[in-house]
Amino acid sequence: MITAIRDIKQKIKDFRTNSLTIGFVPTMGALHEGHLSLVHQAKKENDRVVVSIFVNPLQFGRNEDFSKYPRTLERDCELLSGVGADVVFQPEPSEMYPPGFCTTVAVERLEEKLCGKSRPGHFRGVAVVVLKLLHLVSPDIAYFGQKDFQQTVVIKRMVSDLCVDVAIKVLPIIRDARGLALSSRNAYLSETEKVDALCLYQSLTKAQSMVKSGVFNARKIIMEMEKIICAGRSASIDYISIVHPETLEDTPEARSGNVVAVAVRIGKTRLIDNIILS
Repeated sequence: MITAIRDIKQKIKDFRTNSLTIGFVPTMGALHEGHLSLVHQAKKENDRVVVSIFVNPLQFGRNEDFSKYPRTLERDCELLSGVGADVVFQPEPSEMYPPGFCTTVAVERLEEKLCGKSRPGHFRGVAVVVLKLLHLVSPDIAYFGQKDFQQTVVIKRMVSDLCVDVAIKVLPIIRDARGLALSSRNAYLSETEKVDALCLYQSLTKAQSMVKSGVFNARKIIMEMEKIICAGRSASIDYISIVHPETLEDTPEARSGNVVAVAVRIGKTRLIDNIILS
């Protein structure tokens, strides 16, 4: 495991000296099969795989769960060793953000949609840390999960706008047997709340079935989704939106390729999920 910026730079230099391709999987730890699926894909497509574990303070707002966010470093390293990750980069916040650090990265318009409405500044924190990690690791391909769909759109736009020489690959959501999207924050849920949380995926599959049956009016679809989610005893809706996959603008008519995105609080835990209509 590498913790210092100078050491990860040297390791990457060694890889490049030997003409090795690099795949990169940035994470905040508390790893699950969703993260490991990204590592598996990176192993297939690259000579070396670097995984970062960094709970990024810049993307947590006031009264959010930075201090409580699950940290399972020893277990994470065991899992990564088991799937063949070559390097784990686990810097401290003081290493990434030394005294005097004052740079931000704004991906305007995109950062204000969906989760950005209730988490102001979140995506600026995401953009800063991802851009810095991409510069440090200089991967050929960086891998992200579709569950954080807005994050992937923001990162793709940032990489394109700033001419960062990396390919961004987004891989499908990994779900448990009942359909709940895997998330580090699922650890906060009680068993009863995990059952209630199934309403997210149930509402998304309802949207998909309505479109397949010829119902395209976004408002009608959202109303049916609301009924499903509100039936959950501990569920409260942050947002339900049907959006364009690149601009994240709401669309009045749901069509193939649009994204249905939801954010729902189950008890005190905020969960997100989405589906790409087909």
